[in-house]
Amino acid sequence: MTAEAPKPGLDSGGHSLITSLEYLNEVGIALSQEKDITRLLESILVAAKRITNADGGTLYRLIDDKLTFEIVMTDSLGIKLGGTSGATVPFYPIPLHDKDGNPNYSMIAAYAALTHKTVNIADAYTEEGFDFSGTRNFDKKTGYRSQSFLTMPMKNHEGEVIGVLQLLNARNAETGRVITFTAEDQRLAESLASQAAIALTNRLLIGQLEALFESLIELINTAIDDKSPYTGGHCKRVPTLTMMLAEAAAATSEGPLKDFTMTERDRYELKIAGLLHDCGKITTPVHVVDKATKLETIFDRIHLIDARFDVLIGQARIHLLEGLLRVGPGTAAASELEAAYETLRAQYLSDREFLRRQNVGVERMSPKDQQRVDAIARYRLLADTGEEIQFLTDDERLNLTIPYGTLTPAERQIINYHIVATIKMLEALPWPRHLEKVPEYAGGHHERMDGKGYPRGLTREQMSVQARIMGIADIFEALTAKDRPYKKGKTLSESLEILGKFRLSGHIDADLFDVFVRERVYLRYAEEFLSSDQIDTVDPAKIPGYRQTN
Repeated sequence: MTAEAPKPGLDSGGHSLITSLEYLNEVGIALSQEKDITRLLESILVAAKRITNADGGTLYRLIDDKLTFEIVMTDSLGIKLGGTSGATVPFYPIPLHDKDGNPNYSMIAAYAALTHKTVNIADAYTEEGFDFSGTRNFDKKTGYRSQSFLTMPMKNHEGEVIGVLQLLNARNAETGRVITFTAEDQRLAESLASQAAIALTNRLLIGQLEALFESLIELINTAIDDKSPYTGGHCKRVPTLTMMLAEAAAATSEGPLKDFTMTERDRYELKIAGLLHDCGKITTPVHVVDKATKLETIFDRIHLIDARFDVLIGQARIHLLEGLLRVGPGTAAASELEAAYETLRAQYLSDREFLRRQNVGVERMSPKDQQRVDAIARYRLLADTGEEIQFLTDDERLNLTIPYGTLTPAERQIINYHIVATIKMLEALPWPRHLEKVPEYAGGHHERMDGKGYPRGLTREQMSVQARIMGIADIFEALTAKDRPYKKGKTLSESLEILGKFRLSGHIDADLFDVFVRERVYLRYAEEFLSSDQIDTVDPAKIPGYRQTN
């Protein structure tokens, strides 16, 4: 097969220069808009082949001083490897230097990368100075005839080589015969390679910035979760559940959410919001976040109360002995004093165990138990000065009568402030347009559909679907979490019953709750994060507020 020159005024593809330039401009625009690296690389090679009417081509990326094969195409042989084909390129990377550090000028692609020069070869079988043994072996196995080569470096905006574009066997558009790549082909291909390199660099830089941004978010979340062993992992689990429910809602083809859709940009925006939904907790004091018992401050003050009970029992014992001295041992009065002492001692021991249990924290403390704490608080102790003092301080009594959990109202306000801090922090950032809703999504997960939530008291109509999704995810994660100090992680059926009651009370979105149950989002989440003893059988018909569809 001999080389044939193209006709004057036409490129090797038989196109006019104006047509080629117009196509080159269109390709440049398309490349700048492509976000997927794989499709971007493939578009570069396909465009280069078309503009030069080449039969084949290879695109290499420079990684760690080696040219890796990204995409290989040969039309006449039906070969398409790498890219969107799904077929792996089976060739080893081409090193730019040998083990001694000497440049690899023998391989044409390496030479182009090392010298920053385009190499245009009319016939590989007659060209001297390059090692084409691999090409000849390929031809021998396939019956192909590799002839003309156009190999050019791809350089970024700083003049650094980031890859190599190699085209094979330019063809005459009319006869199909293999011809030499013309100077016109070379200029057009080099122009394309330059545009492609910039588009690829921009996409890689964007990817690196996104990875850095997400790593910084992960760093913040790790710092938040590490503040307390009792909420560790919350910042990771809520975003995962958020995306599970969002995907289920977007896939719904009936009901009120049938028109809810998400683009890839929408998904990324919600993902970032999920990752940042509790970033304000970085401002929450550790002693509040980490309050495992009601009486915990720097240490658990229940031990001080234990000691006071010992003092009470000691005082009762002294009172007994003083009485025995007055009435004498073995008398009826002495027996009455001893019986009264044992009764009082038993009461003190019972009260001590009661306060120990209440200190742990419960999901709901009964009024009767709160009244018992108040009664214990009124016990009197003799101080060193001889004065009587109240057995429990006002602060201890307040903490021990906390109705649920381990936080006082003031401490709960401190915890709740995290969402205000989250909104302030996120609204202060200069979000790009595709992430501008992150503050609204992240800042709405403690709002309620009936307007009784916080911090803004928004109603359902004032909230986006995404914010409502995050609210359900945050609650369900808290219900099933195994790391809370005052409760065990609830089972699926228990959690869904509570969530259903929240739906009936106007706390969460009814439509999203139906999707959550109907599409069994809870089960997919459970299989990834819950222990086996939490995954029990769920009967949707018994879930309060769930509206089943036919």
